[in-house]
Amino acid sequence: MCGVFGVFNNTAASHMTFLGLHALQHRGQESAGIAVSDGYDINLKLGEGLVTRIFKQEDLNELKGDTAIGHVRYSTSGGSDPKNIQPFFAHFYGGSFAIAHNGNLVNAEQIRKDLEKNGAIFRSTSDTEVFVHLIAKAKEPPPSHIMLHKNDADFLPLVFSAMSKVKGAYSLLILREKQLIAVRDPYGFRPLVLGKNRTGSYFVASETCALDIIDAEYLRDIKPGEVLVIDDAGMRSYFPLDHADKPKKCIFEFVYFARPDSLIFRDWVYEIRKEMGRTLAKEYTVDADYVVPVLDSGLIAAMGYSEQSGIPLEIGLIRNHYVGRSFIQPKQEIRDLSVRLKLNPVRQVIQGKRLIVIDDSLVRGTTSKKIVSMLRSAGAKEIHLLLSSPPVISPCYYGIDTPTKEELIAANKSIEEIRDYIGADSLYYLSLEGMISSANKHKQKGFCTACFDGNYPVL
Repeated sequence: MCGVFGVFNNTAASHMTFLGLHALQHRGQESAGIAVSDGYDINLKLGEGLVTRIFKQEDLNELKGDTAIGHVRYSTSGGSDPKNIQPFFAHFYGGSFAIAHNGNLVNAEQIRKDLEKNGAIFRSTSDTEVFVHLIAKAKEPPPSHIMLHKNDADFLPLVFSAMSKVKGAYSLLILREKQLIAVRDPYGFRPLVLGKNRTGSYFVASETCALDIIDAEYLRDIKPGEVLVIDDAGMRSYFPLDHADKPKKCIFEFVYFARPDSLIFRDWVYEIRKEMGRTLAKEYTVDADYVVPVLDSGLIAAMGYSEQSGIPLEIGLIRNHYVGRSFIQPKQEIRDLSVRLKLNPVRQVIQGKRLIVIDDSLVRGTTSKKIVSMLRSAGAKEIHLLLSSPPVISPCYYGIDTPTKEELIAANKSIEEIRDYIGADSLYYLSLEGMISSANKHKQKGFCTACFDGNYPVL
């Protein structure tokens, strides 16, 4: 999972991109980068770590230009390596461009092998570089049904060609000297939104929370399969893939990844997450003293559960906000350590009480085990763990770091075995039907639920 942000027609493009990436920091904490064009040249600044640690004021001042793209990275395909920091930059016979990618390609390995057989040399292990080579080597004409604007005739066919060859999830931003291009895969796995501010600058971002921070208005989603071009001639949309696939939006974005103040897939994360908590309370009635959320990911669902059940909500775990998200840490030992750094029990709330502990999901089980242990040590009388999503039984190949079934506790243990492993008095999951109905509250149908049911839209 990564975050992307782009800006067109703003003299403070690098500063705007910095702010947008800062708002999207929850989508990736390993590295970040900004590429800026002044109309003639594209310059980049890349680094490992958090956005605020990488970019200083002098860095942003040196990145001159009014068009930019940025990226925050959480490694899926390719792993943690400085060579994988995005945006990537390429210069070839067709010109120069920078590219930033959120998602994961399921056929990247085979394409890479084919390209290497034909002389391509890769400098990274990221599947994003596959796009770079496919664009640079493309020779096919544009689809016959596409009428290209004169500004797009040289480069857009190369992008269309790359799209026709890749499979999987991709929300892309491409920066050219005088253009900003947004691309979304035909299934629309990952969110991508378009915004505009009062001075006429356009923005594209993974989530609307990145538009809020720079005081831009949400206009619409980039549509599945759409290629949107923004330049001095205006905005133009193309749909080069002639097959019309039904959208398969990642439902885990609503469960965990997206910020609760964001609008994604044309719906509010806060409302969907709260509805999941309400539905969980309808499915499971537990006699307890308090509902305790696992902060921050379980808070909104816990509010919904408390409202529906009538059991008061108490903050029984305090989060240290100087620690990042444990799920998106690259190594298990860091995830284990960050649980103790991140959460601390409130003994006066917990001691002698029967607790309903609400979290968004249970993936590997190690975090939940440590939380239950902490609550026991703090004197909890009973601990009932309830999850506002179903058991995660299948790996995600579209941009979430669950690459093997061996890492997924629900793929290898029964619910009772999981309960025994984590040490809770009871364990309940939101049903698949309950999760889907919650996400469909506002008629937003068409979700990918592969991690919960093993039904993969793209094989």
